Amino acid sequence: MSLRITVLGRGAWGRTLIDLWAAQGHHLRSWSRSDGGLPQGELLQADLVVSAVAMAGVAPLACELAPLWPHGLPLLSCSKGIDLSRLATASQLWQQGLPAGVRLAVLSGPNLASELQQGLPAASTLASRDADLSHWLQHHLSGDCLRLYRHHDPLGSEAAGALKNVIAIAAGICDGLALGANAKASLLCRGLVEMGQVVEGLGGESTTLYGLAGMGDLLATANSRLSRNYSFGLMLAEGQTTAEAMTSIGATVEGRFTVEAALALARQQGWHLPICEQVAAVIQARRTPQDAVRALMGRQLKAEVRP
Repeated sequence: MSLRITVLGRGAWGRTLIDLWAAQGHHLRSWSRSDGGLPQGELLQADLVVSAVAMAGVAPLACELAPLWPHGLPLLSCSKGIDLSRLATASQLWQQGLPAGVRLAVLSGPNLASELQQGLPAASTLASRDADLSHWLQHHLSGDCLRLYRHHDPLGSEAAGALKNVIAIAAGICDGLALGANAKASLLCRGLVEMGQVVEGLGGESTTLYGLAGMGDLLATANSRLSRNYSFGLMLAEGQTTAEAMTSIGATVEGRFTVEAALALARQQGWHLPICEQVAAVIQARRTPQDAVRALMGRQLKAEVRP
């Protein structure tokens, strides 16, 4: 059975999802701000709405669509990040803006858009508190190129997917400075610790870190020039300013904004996120990449695992 799917957002990720599911035989419609107006007709004629808008656009769009949202229409959120002004994930913003009771799921995992566009295989986490919705989406949206695994922790999946972008920037800096395999492995392991603080702090489960939405997404994003966040870190290490790197990439680098939100949450909650702190310092030109490495290596010695 084919679904009528409306995709909100036509950036690289939105276009990838449109092409992917159209190739599976579903009927795709899309909407973006550039179309003008709101997608009332697209909502009324949909079996499923997929949000692929950038994090900055989620909250205002949710409020605008609330009076138009058809009863019973489910939403699949595919945006990664933490909203800086509200310190909330995409699914939280949708829940705050849309009418109560809207069925919602989250897609997160190692999904580099250009690889999916080439038809290369990938897997991803499909997370929802609604088990029936998870089964329904998994059945209809899994295909030859994208295998979906059900999960019950949407908040943890989102938090892991958001923070991995920050660690991917750090990984790009690490590789750009040619610090070696030992440094890269150490960075990713300690990055997982910081991701875990945010996952658990936002109400997610620590075990989510070790699945596709956590470690899987981190391994892909922190090791590929196809990742905007990793490439951004490489450029910073090579001496480009933040503005120059952003111009070179020419698209949103979510980790640049997520790191500020993560540190704001850390100040509120008493978390310690040293890698995030140094990434922010480099982005804001308060510290060179080399000085950031020295600051991390010179920190007070401690146990690897909290007792």
